[in-house]
Amino acid sequence: MITAEREEAHMVLSWLPFVVMAVVAVVDLTAGPGVGFVPLVSLGPAFAGLIGTWRRTALIGVVALLLCAGLGAYDGLFESRRGFTAMATVAGVTLAGAIAAGTRGRREAELASVRSIAEVAQRVLLRPVPRSAGPLQVAVSYTSALAEARIGGDLYEVVASPYGVRVIVGDVQGKGLAAVETAALVLGAFREAAHDEPDLVTLAARLERSVAREAGGEKFVTAILAEIHTQNRVAVFLNCGHPAPMLVRSDGSVDFPRPPAYALPLGLGVHGGEPPCPYRVGFAPGGQLLLYTDGVTEARDPDGNFYPLEERAGLLKESDAEAALEALRKDVVRHASGPLHDDAVMLLLCYHKR
Repeated sequence: MITAEREEAHMVLSWLPFVVMAVVAVVDLTAGPGVGFVPLVSLGPAFAGLIGTWRRTALIGVVALLLCAGLGAYDGLFESRRGFTAMATVAGVTLAGAIAAGTRGRREAELASVRSIAEVAQRVLLRPVPRSAGPLQVAVSYTSALAEARIGGDLYEVVASPYGVRVIVGDVQGKGLAAVETAALVLGAFREAAHDEPDLVTLAARLERSVAREAGGEKFVTAILAEIHTQNRVAVFLNCGHPAPMLVRSDGSVDFPRPPAYALPLGLGVHGGEPPCPYRVGFAPGGQLLLYTDGVTEARDPDGNFYPLEERAGLLKESDAEAALEALRKDVVRHASGPLHDDAVMLLLCYHKR
């Protein structure tokens, strides 16, 4: 939708210089030489500088000069200095527009290069999750709060380990490159430790050490770790100050399993607090498990109301995980009536019946 609107705006701006010059010519021919509309022909190259290359701006400037000369001759402006002044005005505006277009073109090229690097970084940092792990179907959605952004401080990963399918969804405190760096640190540690550590407590402790060592207490990460055991039909969670997951059972009932006590976010373990306490929840075939960041539940509508996630759980009724999650994502954006104010990650696990 945003792309279509941009293309429409681009088309309007492309034709605007010609439309403006045509209108000026018609008005001048209608009003007569006494009104003095000829210098307004310079609006053509002025608007041309807003879009396109400097060559296009210069070409439209030449057209404007020819038009100015023709109208000036018709109005008899070259019998005095008015005609030459109008020509100089058009030439000056054309030169300024061409310089502006050239500068803008270089900046757009630099921005395109930066975006390309960001997209590569995204593929490395937030690589695609496996679409399935045994009877589990997996889908993920990342909605950035900034239209031009590709990555931020939210993170996710799914690893098929010897101890079960292990999942992390987290949210780094803060914004910008520092948050991205911390997210990369957590994901790198998780991808390695998920295969080595025998339980979620030791896995969380390893992540805590990594964040505390590298961030030096300046950053923290709220996160929820999950370990899915399909043979025992159970999910084990360890919550480090993160929003509770949403469990949709096969009968349509919805639950938000909360821990006996929340552990401190990763990176704040030096301050003491409750030790990590894993807890178990039944997760049977036909169920769906949604892990998310607070960008989802804190999305507000124009009246300031938070997104009612529990009420919209029915949107996940689609059998295909990606289709179900896309329906929920669109509903969140629709609720916010525009771009979200915070990044939003949703990771959906569907336990399919065999």
